Amino acid sequence: MSEAPPNTLQHSMLNGEAEYEAAIDTVIANAGRTLHIFDVDLTAGGYSTAKRSEALRAFLMKNRANRLVLVLHETDYLTRQCPRLMQLLKLHSHAISILQTHEHGRVASDPMVIADALHYVHRFHSDSAGALLALHDPAGGHQLDERFGQLQEASAPAVFSDTLGL
Repeated sequence: MSEAPPNTLQHSMLNGEAEYEAAIDTVIANAGRTLHIFDVDLTAGGYSTAKRSEALRAFLMKNRANRLVLVLHETDYLTRQCPRLMQLLKLHSHAISILQTHEHGRVASDPMVIADALHYVHRFHSDSAGALLALHDPAGGHQLDERFGQLQEASAPAVFSDTLGL
């Protein structure tokens, strides 16, 4: 991506897993208050890595008011293959919500990471390498964040910091 003046709209088309993971890092690094993540199951995007966990931890440590919300179709990969994220949930349970979509919400298949309804990476389909990284895009960010809200409404809490599930 070429250098653009600060706070100007930037769009970059992405191809491939490495570019997608780097774009997620960029969005997380630009997050100020909220991070909204929708994914089918977190198997793509580097969510099981130490790097991703550290980036999310750094976001949460910026301010006690920061919030991370994940909406997933399936949570098994998260609970079984992402121990760093599960540890992060234990340490920051006040700031992290993990929801699982109800059956009628499972038609969505385009993962997204949205920071402050302003910066985002939007994968066109979970089975495709194509994605868009957008920085300083309030119109597009607001539209995706509204869509995320609809997915959130079609979901229920699913993963908790304790093992009781109460």
